[in-house]
Amino acid sequence: MNNLVKGEKYDWEMVIGLEIHAQVKSNSKLFSMSSTKFGSLPNSQVSLVDAAMPGMLPVINKYCVEQAVKSGVGLNAKINNYSVFDRKNYFYADLPQGYQISQYKYPIVGEGKVTIDFKDGTSKDIRIVRLHLEQDAGKSLHDQNPSKTYVDLNRSGVALMEIVSEPDIRSPDEAGMYISKIRSILMYLDTCDGNMQEGSLRADVNISVRKPGDNYGTRCEVKNLNSIKFIKQAINFEAKRQIKILESGGTIEQNTMLFNTSTGKTRPMRSKEEAHDYRYFPDPDLLPLEISDQEIQNIKLEIPQLPDQLKDKYINTFNLSNYDASVLTSEKQISDYFNHTINSDNELKNFAKIVVNWITSELFSLLNKNNIKLVNSPVSPKNLGMLVKLIARNEISGKIAKDVLEEMFASGKSPQEIVDEKDLKQVTDQGEIEIIIDDVIKDNSKMVDEYLGGKVKLLGFFVGQAMKKTKGKANPKLLNDILIKKLTKKN
Repeated sequence: MNNLVKGEKYDWEMVIGLEIHAQVKSNSKLFSMSSTKFGSLPNSQVSLVDAAMPGMLPVINKYCVEQAVKSGVGLNAKINNYSVFDRKNYFYADLPQGYQISQYKYPIVGEGKVTIDFKDGTSKDIRIVRLHLEQDAGKSLHDQNPSKTYVDLNRSGVALMEIVSEPDIRSPDEAGMYISKIRSILMYLDTCDGNMQEGSLRADVNISVRKPGDNYGTRCEVKNLNSIKFIKQAINFEAKRQIKILESGGTIEQNTMLFNTSTGKTRPMRSKEEAHDYRYFPDPDLLPLEISDQEIQNIKLEIPQLPDQLKDKYINTFNLSNYDASVLTSEKQISDYFNHTINSDNELKNFAKIVVNWITSELFSLLNKNNIKLVNSPVSPKNLGMLVKLIARNEISGKIAKDVLEEMFASGKSPQEIVDEKDLKQVTDQGEIEIIIDDVIKDNSKMVDEYLGGKVKLLGFFVGQAMKKTKGKANPKLLNDILIKKLTKKN
């Protein structure tokens, strides 16, 4: 796959690495019993530990550790029996301790990898350097008062997993696929809710450019991006900015950047010279974390089927394409809906491809139009399965099925109820269709002559007329076959 970016003088290759910050799904924080509920009143979920009051000591949340181990297993990574919590020292108004408890030399999870899939059926492994646990900082609010900054410490101490990739990513699309895959795995594991709008998943992106085959260039880091769309926009802009500088004879300064979502541009936040010296050292209030092989094995036994395993199952069991299987497993709610649909009736296992098409095209379209999530779909998996059966048995046409689905979406009724109430069952009686076609040919003799004279595109006109007379209920294939035979006989 050619991911090269054309400059004015040369072709350039992007080199991209991501640091994903995923909020651990837990009811309480990493070192205190405070709630992690989103949207609560400012500073209403802050313990004395979170506020860094003198003499307060952190106590590790065992559940958060288990969630991190589970995530590491899902990322095909090495789980370390020994890890250490360090103090990462820096001052900021929403960091009351003056340091962040994180992990540095000895993280809880080591090297791993995830696989991303392309539409052409190929795939690529992205290597993971590490996953470490750390506590989140609070939040500074700059828009509440024109002359003051307010601080909300509700988020202070919330458990985060920082997942660091190798610089294996070569395009904005690959970056989008990678973060989507990580998000999907964590949501299947139920270790992060993946809600990027609420900040549960965000990323820092390291970007450099080079001529193909050259050594890595100087990288810049774009901080705190909370949507895949913005991540791709930031990479595109930053890569082009660097190419322009290099092609004009300049050099890249190693800067930390911010991305302006309104302008679509990056701007420097601080230069390398201003970068923090974090002065990491082991936190004296926390003993090293030791996890036995047996504890790791017990956690592994709780791991559900993950996207890659489900994808293989869909390909091998239902003969789906790599792309269709990837779409189904991209989010747990999609694979759950498909599973419930396909398992609602044994007959549907023979029509898996039709089920996929109706979920990912027609149903998704209605959900998007109405801004409804799949988990809240008015069309139940069982009812969608019934609709597919009606289509597969030729009891209703695809066109009528779309109208039935819209009615199902609006009313919550089953497809059979709607078909019976509106008398939409497909006409498959050959004799009945022949009578209708004879009437169409008789009523349009001039058009018949033109068709026989070479205007073959008029076939669509005759099909339309016949469908009109049957109110769209005639079996399309049967109607076409009979119509062509009768018109041929006229010649």
